[in-house]
Parts: sequence; structure tokens; C-alpha cells
Amino acid sequence: MTNHLKKGLLAALTLFMGITLVACGSSSDKAEKSDKAYIGIAMPTKSAERWIADGENMVKQLEEKGYKTDLQYGEDKVENQAAQIENMITKGVDILVIASIDGSALTDVLEKADKEGIKVIAYDRLLMNSENVDYYATFDNFSVGVLQASYIEDKLGLKDGKGPFNIELFGGSPDDNNALINYNGVISVLQPYFDSGQLVVPSGQTKFNQIATLRWDGSTAQARMDNLLSANYTDKKLDTVLSPYDPIGLGIISSLKGVGYGTADKPIPVITGQDATIAGVKSIIAGEQTQTVFKDTRTLAKNTIEMIEAITKDKEVPVNDTETYDNGVKVVPTYLANPISVDKENYKEELIDTEYYSADDLGQ
Repeated sequence: MTNHLKKGLLAALTLFMGITLVACGSSSDKAEKSDKAYIGIAMPTKSAERWIADGENMVKQLEEKGYKTDLQYGEDKVENQAAQIENMITKGVDILVIASIDGSALTDVLEKADKEGIKVIAYDRLLMNSENVDYYATFDNFSVGVLQASYIEDKLGLKDGKGPFNIELFGGSPDDNNALINYNGVISVLQPYFDSGQLVVPSGQTKFNQIATLRWDGSTAQARMDNLLSANYTDKKLDTVLSPYDPIGLGIISSLKGVGYGTADKPIPVITGQDATIAGVKSIIAGEQTQTVFKDTRTLAKNTIEMIEAITKDKEVPVNDTETYDNGVKVVPTYLANPISVDKENYKEELIDTEYYSADDLGQ
């Protein structure tokens, strides 16, 4: 074989091997990109333990599957959250999961995400007034209200015609769309009893804008309860309070105890809650708060990750509600998880046996 022919064969072989290596490298690169999609997670605050659990569950489950994550907390400051999300966009996240502080305050940053081709999943709180929201993962917040109100209905024997009973209503934060949905669930159950007179609201405050509690704040609720008691209950007994959230319920209980409730002659009213916080469940065990609604953050994280995986693999994204959640611009496809009513009778089964909390967490 001549030197010229040898050189030609060597060049051809080198070219072939190079093409093969490039092809293999291209396939590997695609797999690597798919396996390591970058997920930005924006949570509202660390001041509520449920958001810490949400963030930790999300990161744990995502990283176990090989995703890269960036978890940030806005600490209830809208400008912080907007800046954090902008930073995530700059760093090149592929998908944003956003539990907003104010659902209507992120339209500009969502537009920036859309321009970069970043998919957005609203997490537990619907992002409002923006077309740049692709999906929504949440609990069935209407059912949360139904569970709370149905618990009062059952405890007071309203279906059996008992009454009249005095009730006061508290709502969640007016900048959280879930709070209004929660309220609508409550009213769907209680309105017939208002109409029949079996439930009486001495304050007359039943509309959402009258009962809303900014940022779901317990001290704000306590101050309002102080005012309601002094204005309406000097000669009346309060039988039940619809509280939408455990810290609000604990603020209400502090106010009630301040005017003598919590004794055999003046027992604490039936008081509902939400999120099964450690403090709330301990209060239930102690016989003060009566009920809470458990929303297992592990389930919500799992559902959200199912959505993320479908997006990254270009598969159909799992949703089970395409009609209810209108953000003012569009109906956002939604994946709903089911909440669970918890009280003294079933907290061990729902919270300890499922390892959401340990017995030590609850002082057991």
C-alpha cells in the first residue's frame, strides 16, 4: 500500500470516528440537559411553617430525580419575591414554581419569564391577571371552606334544626385568591343557616371584605376579635368562630381567653383552622382549637413534580380542572389535591401514622 493511500485511509477513518463521537456527544448532551433541568422555586415566607415544608419537600423530591433547584423565600415582601424571580430568570431556570405573596403583583416578571421561554407553575396561590401562567398546582380550596363549615354544621347539630347559635367569621388575606375561594366554600354551607336564623352573626360582618385578614396574620385577627367581643358580646355568648387558618384561630383563642373563655362555665367556642400547623394541632390536643384542615405538602410537591416532569419530557401535563381557576385573563389548567379534616379524634391517624409529624413534634 502506498504512503499516499495509507494517508487517505487514515484521514477517512479519523473523520468517521470524529463524526461518531460528535453524534454520541450530542445524544449525551441532550440526556444531560433533560436530567438536569433547572427549577426555580419562589416561596412567600419562612414565617409560616407550612411554606418551609413546601419548599423542603419540593427540593428533596426534585433533587432525588436529578433536577437542579433554586429555592428562595420572599419573606412577605413583594419586591423581594419579584427580584428573586428575576434573578432566577437571569440564571437560566427552565421552569418557575411560584407561590406568590401577592398574586396580582408579578405580571411584569411573568412577562419576562415568557420571553425567555420559561414555563410557569403557580403553586397553591393562583397568579392573577397574567396570560403567562401555564399551570396551577393547589389543593381544592373550595373544599377547604366546605370542610371547615361542615365541621361547624355537624358540631352544632344544624342539620337537626338546632340553634340559634352566635357565630363570627374570619377570612384569609385579600391579596390571596385562595382566601376568596375558601370563603365561597364556607358560605355555600352556612348561608342556609343564616337564612333560617339558626346561625346569627351579631357583628353583621359576613362579606369577604369585612372579614378578610391581611397576610393571614394571627395578631391582626386577635385585634379584630378583641373589637368584636367588646362591641357585640358583653351580654351574649359566642358559640363558634369560622377561622380559615391555624395562626388566625390561635389569635382568636388568645382574645377569647382574655375575656374569660376557656372555663367550664364559659367554654371556648368551636373554632376551625387550616394547615395543621404544629401549634394548631397542639391546641386541638389541648382542647382549645377544635378542628383544622390538613393539606399534605408532600402530595402537593409530588403533583407539582409530575407536572414538571411532563413539561421537561414534552408529555401531556396532568391536570384535573380546566374550568374553575380564572385568573382574570385566562382559565389556568389546574391539578387539585384533596384536603382532609382533622380534629382530636383522627389527628394521630392522619398526621403521626403517615409520618407527616412525629409524636415528639406534637408533644405526645
